[in-house]
Amino acid sequence: MVGIYVIGAIVILVAIFAKNALVIVPQSETRIIERLGKYFATLSPGVNVIIPFIDRAKPIIAMHRGRYVYSSTIDLREQVYDFDRQNVITKDNIQMQINALLYFQIVDPFKAVYEIDNLPNAIEKLTQTTLRNIIGELELDQTLTSRDTINTKLRAVLDDATNKWGVKVNRVELQDIMPPESVLQAMEKQMQAERNKRATILNSEADKQQAILHAEGDKLAIINRAEADKQQAILRAEGEAQARIRKAEAEAIAIQKITDAVGQSSNPANYLLAQKYIQMMEQLAQGDKTKTVYLPYEATNILGSIGGIKELFKEGK
Repeated sequence: MVGIYVIGAIVILVAIFAKNALVIVPQSETRIIERLGKYFATLSPGVNVIIPFIDRAKPIIAMHRGRYVYSSTIDLREQVYDFDRQNVITKDNIQMQINALLYFQIVDPFKAVYEIDNLPNAIEKLTQTTLRNIIGELELDQTLTSRDTINTKLRAVLDDATNKWGVKVNRVELQDIMPPESVLQAMEKQMQAERNKRATILNSEADKQQAILHAEGDKLAIINRAEADKQQAILRAEGEAQARIRKAEAEAIAIQKITDAVGQSSNPANYLLAQKYIQMMEQLAQGDKTKTVYLPYEATNILGSIGGIKELFKEGK
């Protein structure tokens, strides 16, 4: 019976030894093994063999559900820390609250364990102080409109500082920027004033364009009317010229016919002059009988030419 108990105890000890000697590490995780208090190895994913009671995993402080916990497993995946809101002061002395998100990854487990005691707390404090320094160099308007610039500067500083700890900072994002209520009200009034200003400018531009278009329309209308008057005057002048030419041609034909009728030896001008004289006399006869008509002295020469009518008829016979 004693032998059975001894064999059972040996089996149990072997099972416990085998269980503690075989360490299964999941993918994307690792463990730091110390042998008798000194660094021995960094376990890779899969099955690893250690010496129980001599080798042990070095615990590391990690962030779990918003609080710090000790863990013997080191997560090599990218992690995100959502830091609480913190008060910062801008260059123009405006106090506000900012909430930041930090994405980082442990790339050297040895440094993450032995170069820093509390890695999450160190990263959080470094992020807060660096963010205060960056915001302190910017004014309020720059802080609200330069998130990308702040993220880039913050990531560069954190990445350089955490390199000693075996950490790679991949990205930093400002989640919320909360100015004081008084500043928000002032910004709202300023935005409203800017909107009213833009509306006034747009209305003025519209009125200006409308006035310009009206002026252009009036200008074109004046030009068109001037062109129409010009064309009308040209056409009227051309019509009068054509009428005079036609009239002159008709008079030339009439004179030719008169010449043919009275003969080549007679002067047709006497006939035409006499005809005009008779027409004038008819108009005088039809006018106001109380009026006195005075003929100039030179008109007697014209009247003398009337006698040529007699000669015309004589020659006509």
